[in-house]
Amino acid sequence: MLQTGVPPATQRFDSVDVLRGISIAAVVLLHCYIRFVLSGHSLRAVLPLFLWRTLFLNGGNGVTVFFAVSGFLITYTSLRRFGSLADLKPGVFYRIRFARIAPLLLALLAVLSILHLLHVDAFYISPKRATLPQALFAALTFHLNWLEAKRGYLPANWDVLWSLSIEEMFYLFFPIACVLLLRFRRFGMAMFCLLLTTLIVLAPMGRTIWAANELEAEKSYLGGMGSIAMGCLTALLLRRWQVRKALPSPLKLLAIAWSGAVLMLFAEMPFRIPAIGPFVHWIAVRDLDDSLLTLGTCMVIFGLVARNHAGSAWTAPIRWLGRLSYEVYLTHEFFVIGITLLALRIGHSTGKGLGRGMLAWSVLTLLLSSVFGWLVATYFSEPMNRRLRGAPHPAELKAAPARR
Repeated sequence: MLQTGVPPATQRFDSVDVLRGISIAAVVLLHCYIRFVLSGHSLRAVLPLFLWRTLFLNGGNGVTVFFAVSGFLITYTSLRRFGSLADLKPGVFYRIRFARIAPLLLALLAVLSILHLLHVDAFYISPKRATLPQALFAALTFHLNWLEAKRGYLPANWDVLWSLSIEEMFYLFFPIACVLLLRFRRFGMAMFCLLLTTLIVLAPMGRTIWAANELEAEKSYLGGMGSIAMGCLTALLLRRWQVRKALPSPLKLLAIAWSGAVLMLFAEMPFRIPAIGPFVHWIAVRDLDDSLLTLGTCMVIFGLVARNHAGSAWTAPIRWLGRLSYEVYLTHEFFVIGITLLALRIGHSTGKGLGRGMLAWSVLTLLLSSVFGWLVATYFSEPMNRRLRGAPHPAELKAAPARR
């Protein structure tokens, strides 16, 4: 039995872990590519165009998928934990989020602060961008995305915190919105859904007409929160249909999931079909491809979670990586930086350059980042999570709780 009055969360969903595993792999590979490019090398010359774009240019799309998945899991888990969002207890909600997010975040900030004070290359914050206290304050108050939009990029290990800032700022106000709006039993849910829909509609504007520069467009609160809000609405719809036992047939659910996958592919890939070229250009200019990707992601989540089939054996490695996505996301840049420097040194000493070896070095980075993420999760973040939540060891539960 869970202690301190925190009811158990929902079980893991293999399909969601697959999405997260693919997304975190895309993020790591993008950052490997960026690091090589900054060093004067590019995988573009050694890979076919389609493969290069698919493997190394989808990290931003991976973050969008993370936002949608996060919004779904937080809402669906809260519905299972509290019975309804109207009965959500903010104190419990905040404690659970703190237990999951804070230990690793605080440990990371401590390590980064030491590396900055030691003036270690690739970790030192330029005074032109921010001071260490400013960076720490921004990270701890979830406005590092805003700081970077105004001052420019911070070192890579700090930069990854921009998406966490958007996500946690959303969850700072999520319980407040539930308490203020859903206490009106008659119109509360309609107002709550209207609020989420408004975020979805305004998100493209946050990435375009309301952004003063490219950094503001990339790191906009509104741009990211639209994807989280769509995930929230997906969870509300799924739970409502489950309670009413009105879910579509398994075949229709599978069709929804496959349609979502096609929509994700359309949003992610640079199709060059003359007949739809103007339409694709229109979507890209208005930054609606991010919204289409989110919609496709939510359709996949809805269809597969509703079917709730166990994942197959061949997806086990990617599901394993998906369960470690938070730990890998916060720590992978250490390996990206270190392995890139090692690759460049070896390439220079042998006089053979890097060539296709960059692909092998990138895969090695992904593997080592994953193993380190597992170590961090197993021996630090998950034990701290259980201790701060007052929950028993996962082995004492019939199913492990969803972690984001």
